[in-house]
Amino acid sequence: MADINISYGEDISGHVPEGDPATAWERRRDDYKLVSPLNRRKFKVIVVGTGLAGAGCAAALGELGYNVSSYTFHDSSRRAHSVAAQGGINSARARKVDNDSIHRFVKDTVKGGDFRGREADAFRLAEESVRVIDHMNGIGAPFAREYGGELTTRSFGGVQVSRTYYTRGQTGQQLQVSAHRALQRQVAAGTVNLHTHEEMLDLIVKDGRAVGIVTRNLRTGKISAETAHAVVLATGGYGNVFHKSTLAKNSNCTAAWRAHRRGAYFASPAYIQFHPTALPISSKFQSKTTLMSESLRNDGRIWVPLTAGDTRAANDIPENERDYYLERKYPAFANLTPRDIASRAAREQIEAGHGVGPLKNSVYLDFRDAKERLGVKVLDERYGNLFEMYRDATGEDPHEVPMRIAPGAHFAMGGLWTDYDQMSNIPGLFVGGEAGWAYHGANRLGANSLLSACVDGWFTLPYSVPHYLAEHLGEAPVDVADDVVVQTLADVQERIDRLMNIRGTVPTDHFHARLGEILYEGCGVSRNDSKLRRAIEEIRELRDEFYRELFVPGTGEQFNQELERAGRVEDYLELAELMCVDALDRKESAGAHFREEFQTDDGEAQRNDEEWCFVSAWEMGPDYSHIRHAEPLTFEAIELQTRNYK
Repeated sequence: MADINISYGEDISGHVPEGDPATAWERRRDDYKLVSPLNRRKFKVIVVGTGLAGAGCAAALGELGYNVSSYTFHDSSRRAHSVAAQGGINSARARKVDNDSIHRFVKDTVKGGDFRGREADAFRLAEESVRVIDHMNGIGAPFAREYGGELTTRSFGGVQVSRTYYTRGQTGQQLQVSAHRALQRQVAAGTVNLHTHEEMLDLIVKDGRAVGIVTRNLRTGKISAETAHAVVLATGGYGNVFHKSTLAKNSNCTAAWRAHRRGAYFASPAYIQFHPTALPISSKFQSKTTLMSESLRNDGRIWVPLTAGDTRAANDIPENERDYYLERKYPAFANLTPRDIASRAAREQIEAGHGVGPLKNSVYLDFRDAKERLGVKVLDERYGNLFEMYRDATGEDPHEVPMRIAPGAHFAMGGLWTDYDQMSNIPGLFVGGEAGWAYHGANRLGANSLLSACVDGWFTLPYSVPHYLAEHLGEAPVDVADDVVVQTLADVQERIDRLMNIRGTVPTDHFHARLGEILYEGCGVSRNDSKLRRAIEEIRELRDEFYRELFVPGTGEQFNQELERAGRVEDYLELAELMCVDALDRKESAGAHFREEFQTDDGEAQRNDEEWCFVSAWEMGPDYSHIRHAEPLTFEAIELQTRNYK
């Protein structure tokens, strides 16, 4: 088995204000230094990524009067992957008479994350959630409404109240369009300089501070650098490391991973969420999985045939021969259990021989009862575009036959480590959205992703970044002729040349597909010691083969998508090892990290709070070794407890 080289560094602090976590954000905001309106134009901030976090941050800073450079590898900011989170966005506005509150929101979030996230972060998320809905509604997001005009809500997994605001099944798309318009307004005003078709390939660090980035123009191949007073990374998550995931094919970890190589800590990489309502893989030639929104679990019932190996069509199986296993095992939450529990339960049914479909790799999501209760018109009002998408993908009508769903690699709870101000351990490097680790702990509750991105972009970074900038008034950005900039440019060019000059015979996607197979088997829905060690060994062997056999056609000085993919897969091959190392190191089960050695007698996750109640923040050693730092976690408002959804 693989030799694992782990060393342990000093504990780190999240710099959370002391005292009541419920008031930490209010007190922290009052302590932030301010930059006067006349001085704001003297500062430049680079924001990488134009999803909800990046577009919101760039638009807000531009509106405040700072000079912002915004980067995206898309042709338009509206193409960012935030469009894919369609089900809804949570908020503790408590407009329904169902006894919701900020405290309940925090409890659901902390508990849902299995007590492996910061309690104070969850309070900020809840507090700002009220402003987020009002703000997004104000800038044009067409939220669904009650007959009298009030915004309406629905429920999502892991909660027993109705706090999820939505726009049919298009919430992420509509929020992204609104954020895109706000960003373009600042582009037109001249406060934001938007760079499209530019991919960040390195972080420039001088005297321990982040001072700029190196990018490659995807159309021309030109490598260039830009410096600034601060850098914000809002570049999304790394679920595509699994190859077949619910993410868009261009979603990647490169910007965050290159920052990690420059010294930024990477937190909780093993915490990967497997979405329970993805469409099952139908062929090994399939390029990705398709996500069906979790909102469908409001009205759809999940079941499998009671008898293993049953080959009858779904509608031919009578009621008494169906196992509604989530309703049976978790009666209090039923089909709205958190995603990690629902995915693990589905995987258990499939592996026990109860899987359905041509490949026996899925379970049913059935709208028969909802159709009888509500009617087709109401179902189409709530989920019409999702039903259409399912029909287009499968050729089956969910009104007539149950959907088939299966767990698919989805959201990354891990990411670059940041403190309470959302600044990494590298001063001047801030992180927003899924690129960071904040809020979600070991498992993200549904409809908290759009919220966390909006909170970061509109209502956290526009406070914390100026606080950092205030200490650097009168300083100019580093000159692009500076030695550290020139050296970083040279490092990027050398890396590109190395990939181009391998001149093997195997295309990039072969290595990515093989890596996905290794991870699904070794670091998937469930893990154990031997699986993880074998996965690390296989990843290292695959990485060696990558550097021997990779073939990248063309040149680096042109539009070259194979070169783009090669660089991203090279990063995945390093990240994948760290994911497995983190999972191997954490000797407990928590949320999406389910170690088979650590489970209760009835098969539930077994945390070890005495030894593992901390965030693992990994540093890359000079010899590519793994150095683990720990940020201890404390819980004052929400008492540590075993998760129970029964």
